[in-house]
Amino acid sequence: MPATGSAGRAGGNLRRNAAWAFAGAVAVSIGWTAAVMVVPGMVTSDSSPRGLNGYHLSDDFCTTGKPNKLLQTYSVSDTSAPTHHTDRHPALDSMNCSMSLKRTGGNSDSEFANVYMRVDLHKAVNPAPELQANKELYRARGYQVTDIPGLGEQAYFLYKDDGSDQYHSVYAELDIIDGGMTYYINYTASYTAGKGKPPSKDDLRGTLQSDGQDAVRAMKK
Repeated sequence: MPATGSAGRAGGNLRRNAAWAFAGAVAVSIGWTAAVMVVPGMVTSDSSPRGLNGYHLSDDFCTTGKPNKLLQTYSVSDTSAPTHHTDRHPALDSMNCSMSLKRTGGNSDSEFANVYMRVDLHKAVNPAPELQANKELYRARGYQVTDIPGLGEQAYFLYKDDGSDQYHSVYAELDIIDGGMTYYINYTASYTAGKGKPPSKDDLRGTLQSDGQDAVRAMKK
C-alpha cells in the first residue's frame, strides 16, 4: 500500500480524534454545573449569591482572555478561526472562546491541539460548592489534581494523559473561583509517540496558570 495514502489516512484520523477529544473535554467541563446533582453530599457551603468583585463581561473573550503564554508554543490554526460567544442574563452572565492550534514550526499531523476558555458570572447562587464537587469528581475519575495557591479565592489544575504506549490523549485544565466568578481554560491534544509531543504536565500547569492570571486580571479592567 502506498505510504502517502497511509499518511493521509493517519493525518485524518488524528484530526478526527483531536476533534472528538476536544468535544468531549468541553462537555465534561460544562458538566461541572450539574455536579452537585450527582454528588449532593459534597455540597455543604452557603448557597447565597456572592459578589462579582469587579469582574465584567466583554464581547470577545478570545481577545480579552487571549492565552498569550500558550500561543508562544502554538499558533492559531489557519484553517479554523477562533470562535467566541457572550451571553447576558439577570441570573448568569457567561462568555467563552475556543481555538484550534498547531505547534509553531511543527510539521506533523499529531501536533494539533485545542483550547477552550469560559467565564461565568453567577449572580443568583454561590458557585463554590459546584467547583468543589467538580474537583472531587475529576479526582475520582483518575485525573491528577493540584491546588494552585494565590490565584483567586481558590484554583486548581487538572491533568490526565490517557492512552497507550503509542497513542496519547492529553487533557489539562485550570479552574479558578473568585466570589461569584468562575473561570476555566482547558487544553486537549492527541499525538502518536515518536511523531509529536505536547508540552509536559509541568509546562502546561505553568502555561495555563499564567494565562489564567492574565485573563482574570483583564476582566477587571
